[in-house]
Amino acid sequence: MRFASPLVPATLISRYKRFLFDAVLEDGTHITGSCPNTGSMRGLTTPGSRVWLSEHDSPTRKYRHMFEMIEADGTIVGINTGLPNKLAEEAIVSGLIPTLGGYDLLKREQKYGLQSRIDFLLSGEGRPDCYVEVKNVHFMRQQHLAEFPDTATKRGARHLDELGDMVEAGHRAVMLYVIQRNDCDALRICGDLDPIYAAAFRRAAARGVEAYALSCAVSPQEVRAVRLIEVQELV
Repeated sequence: MRFASPLVPATLISRYKRFLFDAVLEDGTHITGSCPNTGSMRGLTTPGSRVWLSEHDSPTRKYRHMFEMIEADGTIVGINTGLPNKLAEEAIVSGLIPTLGGYDLLKREQKYGLQSRIDFLLSGEGRPDCYVEVKNVHFMRQQHLAEFPDTATKRGARHLDELGDMVEAGHRAVMLYVIQRNDCDALRICGDLDPIYAAAFRRAAARGVEAYALSCAVSPQEVRAVRLIEVQELV
């Protein structure tokens, strides 16, 4: 996914109230912008970090600039949680995830379970429907190892249980982790930060839910899914 316009480099002052950030542009202008990530962004909010922002001229927007990327751990990390579904769809359609290929129809945001929407529903004649849930990943503590989640997520645990229900109903169910950084060779479920999610992952795997991790190439010009990497088993 290429950006329509070049991203604007800046220096981060702070990210706060989940939705906002302050930064200094290269010409010295101090700005406030919107942050398209309401999560903890653990490890990705260090003041003084180099960041990249998109610009938006719509009169309906309160802030012109939006936080897109940050330099951390010697690489560029994408933080926009609006991108993973687009990246996942590109990867599925292009055949980058072979096990999700060959379906005739891809539907977005379909209702399922008790109170959820699945990111993608794949269907094809003579094949069981495939429910695909996408999660954004950008957390790393150990070199080359992505981790999810970076904070407790009851909603994420619920999604895993509902995917297990779909498998038991005769469908396929897939958890797809999209990693917006290009320095990771594997993904690990972060059980120490969220043991409830880790337990839900174990239950889902035992029920037949599939898990894949998709590494991306991230630059101020584009974010692009490039390869599948290992999903490590929980111990």
